[in-house]
Amino acid sequence: MKLAVRTIKILFLLFPLLLVHSCDQIQESEVPSIPFNFNINLIIDNDLTIPGNSKFYPYVGYGGLIVYCETSDTYYAYDATCTHELNTTCKVENKGVLGECKCCKSKFILQGGGYPAEGLATAPLRQYNVARLSSSTLRVYNN
Repeated sequence: MKLAVRTIKILFLLFPLLLVHSCDQIQESEVPSIPFNFNINLIIDNDLTIPGNSKFYPYVGYGGLIVYCETSDTYYAYDATCTHELNTTCKVENKGVLGECKCCKSKFILQGGGYPAEGLATAPLRQYNVARLSSSTLRVYNN
């Protein structure tokens, strides 16, 4: 009985340390967070209704915005700033499911998180929120 109580006390003391350590593993993007709220009309931008397509929107976010259509109900949005270069002149150019930095040639997979697939970049692209407002309108935001 004493051993069980002692084990519980040790676990109780170690749990906060494990929790703090696991939170340290989450890597926040170094790309500056610029608040914005941007709507996309899918009737006008109907290329984004086709799975596998992506589109670049300049002047949104820090280095521009890339929106990727995975399915008719699933969209991803990323800042076009390369996480290796970290400046607005080195943009990730979208090419369907891939994005490639024109400066360092790092490649990112735009499906499911913007993770680097090749090159010098080690961090994923800054991801933004996407909400479907109606059958023809997407809201992309960071606030």
